[in-house]
Amino acid sequence: MSEAISPSARQTWAVSAVLLNVMGHGMVLSFPSVLLPGLKADDSIISTDPDTMSWLASVVGLATFPGYLFSAWCMDVWGRKVTQALVVLLGALGWLLVCLAADVPALMAGRILGGVSYGASTILGVIVIAEYTSPKLRGIFLSLKIAAAFSGNTFVHIVGHYYSWKTVAIFGLTSHIIAFVIVCTWPESPVWLAVSKNFDQSEKMWIRLRGDGATSVIEFHRMIRAQKLRLAEIHEKPGIKTHVINILQKFIKKDFLKPLIIVFFAVMLKEACGKHIFPAYALQITEDITGDKSSSFYYTLAIDLTITLSAAFSSALARLMNRRTLLFGTGGAACLILTGICSYLYMSAIDVISRDRAWLPISMFMLYFVLTNLGCTVIPLALLGEVFPVAHKAAGSAMSGLAMSVCLVVVLKVTPTLLVAVKVYGTFGIYGATMAGCLLVLYFTLPETKDRTLQEIEDYFNHGRFINDGKIHEDGEDTYL
Repeated sequence: MSEAISPSARQTWAVSAVLLNVMGHGMVLSFPSVLLPGLKADDSIISTDPDTMSWLASVVGLATFPGYLFSAWCMDVWGRKVTQALVVLLGALGWLLVCLAADVPALMAGRILGGVSYGASTILGVIVIAEYTSPKLRGIFLSLKIAAAFSGNTFVHIVGHYYSWKTVAIFGLTSHIIAFVIVCTWPESPVWLAVSKNFDQSEKMWIRLRGDGATSVIEFHRMIRAQKLRLAEIHEKPGIKTHVINILQKFIKKDFLKPLIIVFFAVMLKEACGKHIFPAYALQITEDITGDKSSSFYYTLAIDLTITLSAAFSSALARLMNRRTLLFGTGGAACLILTGICSYLYMSAIDVISRDRAWLPISMFMLYFVLTNLGCTVIPLALLGEVFPVAHKAAGSAMSGLAMSVCLVVVLKVTPTLLVAVKVYGTFGIYGATMAGCLLVLYFTLPETKDRTLQEIEDYFNHGRFINDGKIHEDGEDTYL
């Protein structure tokens, strides 16, 4: 690229590959909404049964954990660029198998590869955004990552309404191919190069991505100083036994354990607010609320568009508002709205009030998803790329991946049963209570990370306070508000 291109433009170009990849994975998660009806059709070339279709829908959740482990190991050994390229190719191969599938095994293989790629990309994507972009742009790009996933959901619901599931799969394949081409133009992550002791190349890539302004130079030298201090403590290459001991010792280190607790509850919050529940079971949920199958598509589309637009708008709020204010303000309001929705649906189910006003709970759900997409689905993903120090990034990514995989499998498998047993009001009542509990824990454990460098965040978990240019800022308004 020309030297005239600004650092922000270079960062945007690099992140665009992540966004296209994430859009393809959003399509993977919502794909059952068009695949399963297609398999049930009389003219389907693939015959299957309800149990197999259930596995085709949920196997993505099971496949995510190997993806988390793969990216956690690969990005430490081969770097962020090579890992991202491999992950995108896995996703493309998965969509290709689905496009060409003539039987259930081929479909299942394609869905499994899509799940592995999705799991690998979930944490890798936020780490790439955190390491490739400046603190002021990081929040915006992380918000756009959420918007890209929801745009993939919306795209599947729209295109799948008019075309076959194989046509939808072709579009998913296309997004991954474009993403791969962009990844091939990336520089390697300066942070990974520094960890690999390639300090000269790290400086070149840093300047290429971030520029050589005073703030950028200060951030780079602080990062390099921290990595040199860490590397100075390593005297010899550890063996397998030492590796195992080092991993176990991480669980007694506060700069690993504190971020892990935060990420665990943040992941639970993200799943409980319905990020993956609604795209996968949108038509079933809206039909249960409205009692009208013919209009459920249009209600689903309205909610899809609202979710996507609100996720995009969150990027502006991420730049203007502190993370804690945004998370707890919108999260608390979302819990109140959800309480109203569940109460209304319960009273209509026992005939206390009429079900004729289906637009009312649908409108309330739209407002609920707007609020959750401004904070509860955006900020947990941002934390995955921010809170773990470089020394713990691989182990932290693996543990975060395990938590995300378990939560995703649980909600995808349990939600259909809950929708039948306790209807929409009971299902979202359970998830709403989980949301409230997670928000309460995070209120007392989560520091304010907006506009903080990764090194400052690492210092916070080591010292309990933010350190900036050698000065320690006491906990208080500067830390939390």
